[in-house]
Amino acid sequence: MIERHKKYINWWKNFLKVSDYGLLWISFIKGLIIGLLIYHFFII
Repeated sequence: MIERHKKYINWWKNFLKVSDYGLLWISFIKGLIIGLLIYHFFII
């Protein structure tokens, strides 16, 4: 399971041409956007 996850992460890194650090920023921004959308539509 972990090896498959590592292959999936490496595939995305190669596809997007970013480093590990860049992938972390993409994940952070994605989570922030999803969190703001949930806040906007379900809380307000």
